[in-house]
Amino acid sequence: MALNTGLLMFVAHRAMERRVLDAVAAAGFAITAAQARIFQRIGPDGTRLGELAEQAQVTKQTAGFLVDQLERAGYVERVPDPTDARARLVRVAERGRAAGEIAAGVVAEVEAEWAAHLGARRTAALRDALERLREITDPWAEGDQ
Repeated sequence: MALNTGLLMFVAHRAMERRVLDAVAAAGFAITAAQARIFQRIGPDGTRLGELAEQAQVTKQTAGFLVDQLERAGYVERVPDPTDARARLVRVAERGRAAGEIAAGVVAEVEAEWAAHLGARRTAALRDALERLREITDPWAEGDQ
């Protein structure tokens, strides 16, 4: 039985995710997959909790719970939203930036391994196809380019 395309993409994603989380943990940063899914959606200037929940496709309560955990561990901080005094933004803290640097290094490593396995032409075609597919599958694509 052939696996569907979505499952094939998920398998590759989970392999990369596991490598990233293992490397981050080995460097002394304890972050769960659920926390990472919220963390990676935080914009450079911070993001409101409701937006994080929507993008991660979890309830606001779940996002709040995960952000609370990340905040207690020092990975994020809540700061006032300069555009609305009543609102707060979740922003990556220094400890979170350090963990993010480790993660980015592993992502680059994995992508290089995949490129070596597939070859330059197939890798470029895969990336192009996935970017084009994102146009119709990711409603947040424009905001994070």
